Amino acid sequence: MKDLPITGGEAVDAAAEIPPITSALDRVVSGSMSRITQGISPASIMGAYADWLVHLAAAPGKQQELINKAARKLARLSFFASRAAFGTPQPCVSPLPQDHRFDGPEWQQWPFNFIYQAFLCGQQWWHNATSDVRGVTKHHEQLVTFVTRQWIDILSPSNWPLTNPQVLRATALERGANLVRGAQFWWHDAVRLLADNAPEGAEQFRPGVEVARTPGKVVFRNHLIELIQYEAQTPTVLHAPVLIIPSWILKYYILDLSPHNSLVRYLVERGHTVFMVSWRNPGSEDRDVGMDDYLKQGVLAAVDAVSAICPQAGINSVGYCLGGTLLAMAAALMSRNGDERLQSLTLLASELDFTDPGELGLFIDASQLAYLEDLMWEKGYLDGKQMLGAFAILNSRDLLWSRMVRDYLMGVRQPLTDLAAWNADATRMPYRQHREYLERLYLNNDLAEGRYRVDGRAIALTDVQVPVFSVGTLHDAVSPWRSVYKLHLLVDSEVTFCLSSGGHNVGVVNPPEPGAQRSFQVATRAAGGHYIDPDLWLASVPVQDGSWWPYWESWLQQRAGNRETAPSVGAPQAGYPALAEAPGSYVLAQ
Repeated sequence: MKDLPITGGEAVDAAAEIPPITSALDRVVSGSMSRITQGISPASIMGAYADWLVHLAAAPGKQQELINKAARKLARLSFFASRAAFGTPQPCVSPLPQDHRFDGPEWQQWPFNFIYQAFLCGQQWWHNATSDVRGVTKHHEQLVTFVTRQWIDILSPSNWPLTNPQVLRATALERGANLVRGAQFWWHDAVRLLADNAPEGAEQFRPGVEVARTPGKVVFRNHLIELIQYEAQTPTVLHAPVLIIPSWILKYYILDLSPHNSLVRYLVERGHTVFMVSWRNPGSEDRDVGMDDYLKQGVLAAVDAVSAICPQAGINSVGYCLGGTLLAMAAALMSRNGDERLQSLTLLASELDFTDPGELGLFIDASQLAYLEDLMWEKGYLDGKQMLGAFAILNSRDLLWSRMVRDYLMGVRQPLTDLAAWNADATRMPYRQHREYLERLYLNNDLAEGRYRVDGRAIALTDVQVPVFSVGTLHDAVSPWRSVYKLHLLVDSEVTFCLSSGGHNVGVVNPPEPGAQRSFQVATRAAGGHYIDPDLWLASVPVQDGSWWPYWESWLQQRAGNRETAPSVGAPQAGYPALAEAPGSYVLAQ
């Protein structure tokens, strides 16, 4: 008989979750709506706007302030317009540093300078209108501000051919050929989207052929994972192996992309014995697989295998994104049970405290969770494309609108990169597991607050005693670096914190390359040391040029022991024979 999933320390009978007919009807209707709304709950958004409108209507002072701001902006814009046709006056509003929509010199010519300035004035006014309304809950204020910004971005003059001078110039020079090419690109993309095919160019980045090429073998397989051991590339290797736990949301080979930017290859070429977990892409039959299954059949099963293949060696463990969160759970559980096989912990863009998860938290409240449950109920999983859609919305200005302008209006198609192809290779998430991690981590913050239970007992991150290397990325919309930094408040052991330039993916896939514009800051807090708040840390720690990889690899070497003859792959005598060539079969499943 299959073991029952564990939730909150108690066995849960899957049959208990079968709803009555009326509830099932509600789920069907809600699930159908959620497919139309891309998994975003209209009730959540309507509730946030209702909260904002009611409090704004009862705030005459705020209303007067907004009227005054509108009058001042209109006066400044009128003064700008009177001078803009005859020169280049000082702009009313400067775009934010990350906003590059109006960088081109064409935008400084009349009437486009007036058009984009009017847009920025309106954008700023709406930000003021949706912010700092007394009585509105923080979550609702953030949601209203975010959704309003999305609607305003749709109306940006850069998105429309008649108000974008760069598009008009290209159209005049090419006599409309750019729009013809753009229409062709749009049609090809629409056909691929309707057919549920990968984006154009993805066929050039096949795992095991163009990407995920580091030689190795699958040495363990169960229902949830394949464990890959990579072949040694040096005559001798360091004693302690490295075990990498990637996030289950997307496939592992972000850490083994092309040879020039593969973190796995970088480590193997420097004498590390590297193991990688490759998560299985779940299907409907896995609807009742939960977080405890991912912890035990995933991380802990991999630890057992690595310990058997490399006996008498501590493990330098590495977790990426939610894989790092799961690894930290395993480390706390192992410490609680007196298991000392982990020798260090590296967390790459991984949150442990979810009180401030950034804009991703906008999609997580009780209404949104119920909506997602109904979306997942029929199939038993959440399609990875739904998650990709949420990530695109978080950074729609760069991932959506600027791409549409470039592809469909300018008629310029940039070649797909290995990182972009990986990002489109989405995976699914089981119903129970996805619901549990959203509810227990994001919504309730059980892990950071000592309420997360495994085998009926709570685990505590304060039990983790091994040194920790934590990487945050400066422009991360998925795991904001200040949220990642809260690790300092959760563990008492030595913490080395590194802040990398770039975002959630580029800040981690950060190989040392000549001429690359990369930098990082890094500092170590001794075990039991005093806390420094993140803003003071940012201001006081010097910036170093280049990639953080060499610094971290040196940190790993200090904890990897002496060099020894490279071992063979697997350990047949211990029950871990080589089963298949890397990258294995799980990563290829669609």
